[in-house]
Amino acid sequence: MENVQKVLAGDVRIASRLIRNLEDNIPGAKETVKKVFPYTGKAHVVGITGSPGAGKSTLTDGIIASVRRKGKTVGVLAVDPTSPFTGGAILGDRCRMQRHAEDPGVFVRSLASRGAMGGLSKAIGDSIHVLDAMGKDMIIVETVGAGQQEVDIINHAHTVIVVLVPGMGDAIQAIKAGIMEIADIFVINKADREGAGKLYAEVNMMLDMSPSFPGGWRPPVIMTKNIYDPHQFAQDVEVLAEKIEEHYKMLIENNILGERQRRKALYELNEALRGYILEPILDKLVRTGEFSQMVEQLVAKEADPYTLAEQVAKRFMNGSLG
Repeated sequence: MENVQKVLAGDVRIASRLIRNLEDNIPGAKETVKKVFPYTGKAHVVGITGSPGAGKSTLTDGIIASVRRKGKTVGVLAVDPTSPFTGGAILGDRCRMQRHAEDPGVFVRSLASRGAMGGLSKAIGDSIHVLDAMGKDMIIVETVGAGQQEVDIINHAHTVIVVLVPGMGDAIQAIKAGIMEIADIFVINKADREGAGKLYAEVNMMLDMSPSFPGGWRPPVIMTKNIYDPHQFAQDVEVLAEKIEEHYKMLIENNILGERQRRKALYELNEALRGYILEPILDKLVRTGEFSQMVEQLVAKEADPYTLAEQVAKRFMNGSLG
């Protein structure tokens, strides 16, 4: 209970340790999340996704500065690629946000993707709850940029920002990945590069083909230019920050926020059921060698996957999981 109170009081050290324990599946971490869960649901969760090298972390850094100027607190969960040696996060994202390191109103935590599909760590949902319970006004989730699986961010964020870069074929990739459908705001970063105007036109043309937009919100396309011109870049990011705020207000005014929270709840329940029901069964099948035997049966065409699944379901649903 002491840890719960410390999380609610915004204790950075305890929150960091809790998130680490959630990543490592340490027993007891979930119990703490259960107790802080009733205190969540107040933060504006913003997802930032896009291909590697698009400049997501630099934009996040600029958004943090803008939000802090308004007196609001920010939590950042930066999902980094996994180190092949330690299994931990390669802290590239955090390196770009060093100027906020001493700001008590900013909490930045890197999480390792550990091969998770969707460019997100498996602990991301619980980590969002931790930051929410700490009282952060805005929580920014930055994905690792995992190609055509980045759409998972929609299950966690109220506002999704898709970052595109000229000359990388990002418009085509966005269509292939289904990212066009999840974006609430498009950002063409490094817009001083050749091809920025063409990319801007392509994105708007694709938006023109959409039959409708939730709440009448047509995703704006923001151009952010050269980071080496700090004044211009800060102005561009300020426009982006204003659009993020406008989108959140639109969600509230049109009662769409509740729909997104319901979608998030549905996803979390599915994941929890998977964790408490499916994974223990799979673990037992693997541990006993039965899973390998079933695979061999399928290869030899001695059984089909549906019959095997039915047999497993009947067995474990009858309470024989022990």
